[in-house]
Amino acid sequence: MWIACLWFPYWPLGRADAPRWDDPALVVESGRVVAVSPTVDDDIRIGMERRAAESLMPGAVVLERDPGEEMQRFENVIREMEEVVPRVEVVAPGTVLIDIGGALRYYGGVEKVVEELTEAVAALGDEPWRYCRVGVAQGPFAAGIAARTGPTTPHIVTDTNRYLAGLDLGVMADADRTELVVTFRWLGINTLGEVARLPRDVVVSRFGPIGLEVHRLASGEDRPTDPRPIPVELAVEAHYEDPLVELDSVAFVSRQLAARLTDSLREEGLSIHQVVVEMTRSDGVTRSRTWRSTDPLIERTLSDRIWWQLRAWLEEHPDHHLDPGIPPGIIRIRIDPSRISGEGRQLSFWEDTTSMIETERALGRAQALVGPDRVVVGYPEGGRLPAERTGWRRWGEPEPPADRDPDAPWPGATPSPAPALVPPRPQPLAMEWDGGMPVRVRMGSRWEPVLSWSGPWRLMGRWWNGEGNADRYQIVTSVGAILCVVWEGKTYLAGVYD
Repeated sequence: MWIACLWFPYWPLGRADAPRWDDPALVVESGRVVAVSPTVDDDIRIGMERRAAESLMPGAVVLERDPGEEMQRFENVIREMEEVVPRVEVVAPGTVLIDIGGALRYYGGVEKVVEELTEAVAALGDEPWRYCRVGVAQGPFAAGIAARTGPTTPHIVTDTNRYLAGLDLGVMADADRTELVVTFRWLGINTLGEVARLPRDVVVSRFGPIGLEVHRLASGEDRPTDPRPIPVELAVEAHYEDPLVELDSVAFVSRQLAARLTDSLREEGLSIHQVVVEMTRSDGVTRSRTWRSTDPLIERTLSDRIWWQLRAWLEEHPDHHLDPGIPPGIIRIRIDPSRISGEGRQLSFWEDTTSMIETERALGRAQALVGPDRVVVGYPEGGRLPAERTGWRRWGEPEPPADRDPDAPWPGATPSPAPALVPPRPQPLAMEWDGGMPVRVRMGSRWEPVLSWSGPWRLMGRWWNGEGNADRYQIVTSVGAILCVVWEGKTYLAGVYD
């Protein structure tokens, strides 16, 4: 879990009523210093009492902190960051945590991600943006400390546990942990590594929840980031007093709605993987269908799906006419992104993206015309017969969990190789036997002699369901090879070999 912390130590000083950047200034909150300008004496530190700071720098301008104003300015910075990595956790105005695990694969390394983030922030202008401190580690706690205590250049921690072990216990001190830190120092414990080596159950029994939290952080057991929530309502909707009755008008509206939806999601740093297309006709009929995609739906692919779907619904009306119009027309269209995310799908090096998109367009059009249940994709299942070893799902839907584990041993499964063609259910097959050996099999209108065969392999039936036992045979003839099942004296075709 690679986390980047970006900290802007002078962010509260970017307000409009702050003095010039080279003049001394302090920002205080609840009687303590929360920000100091770069020109302030080094003896003045963040967290110091206001009275002590003013005594050291009597000529400094003192400002009361305004978190609302700071957050309003900081929103622009967040949006720039989300252009690089979509999901950002805002700790406070001037401090963010970003899970960069997915971005590492896209940009090609930690250094490159950090470079992209800092360049995006630097593009906003000068102070206080250019004083950004960056820390990267495997966890929010370590990344935050790396940003605040490290050098002005990005501080990338390669061994988080070793880094934490060498930190002074003072990094834990805050309003809730100060007393615990003092107690540890009194016991001769001065680093996080020494805290991590203490038995956790002893720490918890003595210090309670705060002791457990400190021990976990010192041991490198950190929480995941909590990015900004995805907005609940992002659907786009259009109403028409004059019904849409021409295909050209429907195509134009499809492109317009797709552009509105993708633009709004792009501003949030999100991508679409599933949409619900809903239409109401002037005769009161409302139809809805869900479209899914493994890859994010871009404006063109989304527009195509909306267009195909609306056209299919219009043309299913028995009185439709392509020229001049299609009665009844459309009075309402709603596009709802029911599954969105902040991550796309990482493509492999050899993946042909262009062909993939064209294939998806063709399958999507076929699904709109013939229905979602008529375009299906297979996935592996467990079983003993070939027909049992494949499940089917609608194209575009995620693969469901297997009802039968395909990796289980499955004693008595049909031996390899697997048939190339498997009927949905075994078909009756005419076969002649001589002394328990297959002799001839009927192929269409002809009887073909059996050249070779193997088996039988006994298939134990589900006796608790009233099923009897069956035998399987692999049969080779001059026109091909087949797999057959003999059950209750009758022969059935279970597969055809290539």
